[in-house]
Amino acid sequence: MQKIVVFGPGPRFKGGISNFTVSLARALENEGAEVHLVSWTQQYPAIIPRDFIDRSSKSDLLDNSTVKVKYITNYNNPFTWNQTTAYILSLKPDIVIFQWAIAIQGLPIGTMARKIKTRAPGIEILFDVHNVVQKETGALDKRLTRYALKAADGYIMHGQITIDEFKDFMPEIDLEIKDDGVRAIEAKTVFKLYHPVYDIFKPQKNFNIEKAKQELNLGKYVFLFFGFIRKYKGLHYAIEAFSKIASRHPDASLLIVGESFWNTVDRTKWTVKFKSAVFGFLKSIFIKNAANESDYNPLELIDELNIKNQ
Repeated sequence: MQKIVVFGPGPRFKGGISNFTVSLARALENEGAEVHLVSWTQQYPAIIPRDFIDRSSKSDLLDNSTVKVKYITNYNNPFTWNQTTAYILSLKPDIVIFQWAIAIQGLPIGTMARKIKTRAPGIEILFDVHNVVQKETGALDKRLTRYALKAADGYIMHGQITIDEFKDFMPEIDLEIKDDGVRAIEAKTVFKLYHPVYDIFKPQKNFNIEKAKQELNLGKYVFLFFGFIRKYKGLHYAIEAFSKIASRHPDASLLIVGESFWNTVDRTKWTVKFKSAVFGFLKSIFIKNAANESDYNPLELIDELNIKNQ
């Protein structure tokens, strides 16, 4: 039986990467592996003015699973990086899969991956690359990304665009794209896999669609925006586009289900104001043309366009 460590945000965290990490761990378990999910306790610098913990979900995404979860890694405490490395090594895994999505995590992830490889060269280090370089980036982000991604033996990628971005960003790394699971010999392997359907979300068998529509005051045709509300995702464009549909089709509705990414904490507190000021200043230094999302509120357009009823 293979023993696999999946490193990433555990189920106590919000967001798609957390959902993906849990889903991947369960999928590997279903294939007969012994799976250990090693998670952050805090994923980002403490200065970031946002709450990343999932405080509303009522279901256990690892219910009826044998996946073992260990919350150990604090971004702000390098001593925990060493503790994480020691813990992973104590498990003696065959493979360690790091979830990679944001450059700011490059220092701890790159450091841990390198230490594991140095102390146990036989362990295969894979990076599951969701983004090579994120939407907003600067020189520091690029250095952190290179530092981390160079530590891997191979990569998992979920689309050709990601592979192309990787080749453009790190042309010095020789890649061989594989879709059969066989490791390349003279290059670093890229396992090209489809992005999964999230089996961790279970449909309700007795869900009454028409009753739900009535309760939510929805029309016959429903458009859905689902996920974090962030500027780069373009909800403001969706609302503007929907207003044109709404003017012609009164039986259409737009359902927005999500959380405003930067409005999860009480912004009247002095600690939050201090964090926001420092974080904004650091972004302006390290990230060129960084967008200030703190005032991003696309929901204001609903009243401006007079489509509240839809």
